[in-house]
Amino acid sequence: MTDGPRDAAADGRAPATGLPARWDRLLGHAGDLVARVPERWRYVLAVFVGAKVVLSLVGVIALAAWDGAPAAPPADEINTRLDQTEISPHRWISMWFAWDALIYDGLSRQPLTGEWKGGFGFPLLYPFLARVVAVPLGGNTALALLLISNVAFLLLLYYALRLGETLLGDDAAARRFTRYLVLLPTAFLFQAALTESLFLCLALATFHYAERGRWVTVGVVGYFLGLSRSVGFLVVVPLALVLLRQHRYRLDPRSLWTYVRTGWPLLLIPAGWLTFMAFCRWKGGDWFAYKHAQEKGWGIVVQNPLPVIRNGLTGDHRDAVRVWFAVAVLAVVVAGFRRLGLPYFVYAVLMVLAPLSMGPPVYKSLLRYLIAAFPVGLVLARWARNATADAWLSASLGLVQGALFVVWLAYWTHFII
Repeated sequence: MTDGPRDAAADGRAPATGLPARWDRLLGHAGDLVARVPERWRYVLAVFVGAKVVLSLVGVIALAAWDGAPAAPPADEINTRLDQTEISPHRWISMWFAWDALIYDGLSRQPLTGEWKGGFGFPLLYPFLARVVAVPLGGNTALALLLISNVAFLLLLYYALRLGETLLGDDAAARRFTRYLVLLPTAFLFQAALTESLFLCLALATFHYAERGRWVTVGVVGYFLGLSRSVGFLVVVPLALVLLRQHRYRLDPRSLWTYVRTGWPLLLIPAGWLTFMAFCRWKGGDWFAYKHAQEKGWGIVVQNPLPVIRNGLTGDHRDAVRVWFAVAVLAVVVAGFRRLGLPYFVYAVLMVLAPLSMGPPVYKSLLRYLIAAFPVGLVLARWARNATADAWLSASLGLVQGALFVVWLAYWTHFII
């Protein structure tokens, strides 16, 4: 004779899943915790974790594939690879440090007393934040820089989603916008120990709060935006246009007083850059020490960006490829001007033309700077409403980014800085 059906609980297994009862309970608790996370944050976390896992795997595999390959890395990359190994023996961490990241690490460890030996070509916010974050990390400033970039990347996605909901009008389009930001050609740099994620996080936050009329918050966040990068103070222009648009661009005397009373916090944005200039004066005796450092170190001279574009398109083939990316960004925002609106169109144009105004030295870093032009994602999100178009666009962007990511890992100094 056979025994009757055994009670599932008798052998410690849960009838619903077939797992031990304690594991079933743990899964149930985990499910409850996930359910309590707001829907927006569930999406943001899913995109963040997905991007982190995919790029980490691709990066480690690509680096392993390049091991021993001729000229990978090139001769002038050897020291960078050695510096990366000193930061961490784990490639999924060390691969996010190169050139500027190593300089930021040095700045974050440099004493404030005495001469400022790190130079003045790099704004203060990122390395100074690392000084604070490194304290609970045992003074590990490199890890602090990477943590700041990734937290900023996570918040960037949140503010992108919120701004997309406001500007695009529906959740699906807002999610497409957020996803496209992660798929832009060099968006992998949001995870690197660089200022890209911090800058764009602060920029998106200022527009998010501006659209809600929270101008004091805009000013406070904008102050740090102005302190994060040289083009940060320029964002005051499109933000002022948001204020004007909210009052239908009226310019009568009564409206002017309203603009002053409401929009005065916008003055805090250029004040952020003035703070850096004051630091230059304090440590270097020159308000424009940053300008002179850039001229001496990289040959940067402010000039008309249009000849820079023309010369780039007709010069070295690598420069031509980079400049064509910039032309493509401008073409997309011009085509989407009516739906973008004047403030976001102006912001995008500034983010393309401002780096080009620094002259030919910017060619090597141009692809890096272009990911600040987030309105491109807004236009693409409107265009790709069809599921098939969305799938093809996402796949195409992902392939381009993957190729550039591998190029960045293997030949960083020669194409993307």
